[in-house]
Parts: sequence; structure tokens; C-alpha cells
Amino acid sequence: MIRKHLATVVLAALASTAMAQEAPYKVAEGNKVDAKTLMGWKTWRSAACERCHGANQEGMVGPSLIEGLKKYTKEEFVGIVVDGTHADRGMPPHPFLKGEKIDSLYSYLKGRSDGKIAPGKVTPME
Repeated sequence: MIRKHLATVVLAALASTAMAQEAPYKVAEGNKVDAKTLMGWKTWRSAACERCHGANQEGMVGPSLIEGLKKYTKEEFVGIVVDGTHADRGMPPHPFLKGEKIDSLYSYLKGRSDGKIAPGKVTPME
């Protein structure tokens, strides 16, 4: 009886972890994305992030976001982007990217980091 209960608890914990790790984006064919992720790509373009991080997020003056999003949590990413780090010689703060914009930007960049979204322009899923 205890063994069965323990197995149920472990399976529930694993299911909870899997749900918590669900991708924040949806993508098909490498460049067709859900509305939220498309908004993230548009935010990327309008904020001109490529000036420092490269057109394909591979890094230039600023670091590669492909690699960065492999190690930073969403909360860490939001803090870095919104609050900045070492504004005199690093990432300046971008407080205008709060709320829905930062959520969608994270979705897009996480998809790029995970290798699910191809470099370049994305289009809406149908």
C-alpha cells in the first residue's frame, strides 16, 4: 500500500514538473509561430535588439541569446532586460518592455535558444 502511494506521489510530481517546463511558444515548420511568439519577434525587431545581439541572436557586442537562454530562468531574463546590467558598459535597462511584451519576447527567444524556431522572419500559424 505504501509503495503504491509513493509511486502515485512520484508520478504526480513528474507530471507537475513536465507541465511547468512546457515550452512558452508554439512553432511549426521552423518559422510559423503562435500569436504570442509572433509578438515577441515583432518586439525583438522594434526594440532593435539585433544592434548588440546580432540579427540571429548569436551575439555581437552583446552576448549570444541562443546560449544565454539555455542558462537563465525566465525571471532572470526579465530582470536583465527590464532592469539592465552594468548600464555604463553592458545591457541598458528597457523598462518599456514590461508585461506582455517581455513575456512574448521571452517566448520568441526561448524558441530560438531551444532550436525550434529558425533564424529570420517568422509568420503566423494558420
